[in-house]
Amino acid sequence: MSKPEINVTPLIDVLLVLLIIFMVVTPVKPDKFEARIPSEPKPNNERIDPDPRTLVVTVASDSSLGLNKENLEATVSSPQDLIDRLRAVFAARSQNLENERTVFIKAPKGIDYGTVAKVVDAVKVSGAAPISLQIDRLD
Repeated sequence: MSKPEINVTPLIDVLLVLLIIFMVVTPVKPDKFEARIPSEPKPNNERIDPDPRTLVVTVASDSSLGLNKENLEATVSSPQDLIDRLRAVFAARSQNLENERTVFIKAPKGIDYGTVAKVVDAVKVSGAAPISLQIDRLD
């Protein structure tokens, strides 16, 4: 009685066919990478007015706070006037079925991180979400 042996010839044939299929299907290495680069902005003398719904909390160098063009009696250490004003704006917007609560915080570059963090906390208490930092210049 002879021992059974595995005939590997059909297995090798199948492997060679698969190898050929994968070699044909594999894409050729691209010779260049095309990217669309934005064009240089055209000089435009038109003044673009900001969206009136945009809320920007401005931190002055003397720690006073303002909302858009409005000067408030709030400071970084006592932001209650800012919180009350933002809550009033959000309440008026919810009555008009407008649920925009995005607030941008604009601070001078030289101000410390802790001061900006206190303003972010105060704006968060008023119910704003999302809160973003605004950058004017990257000098």
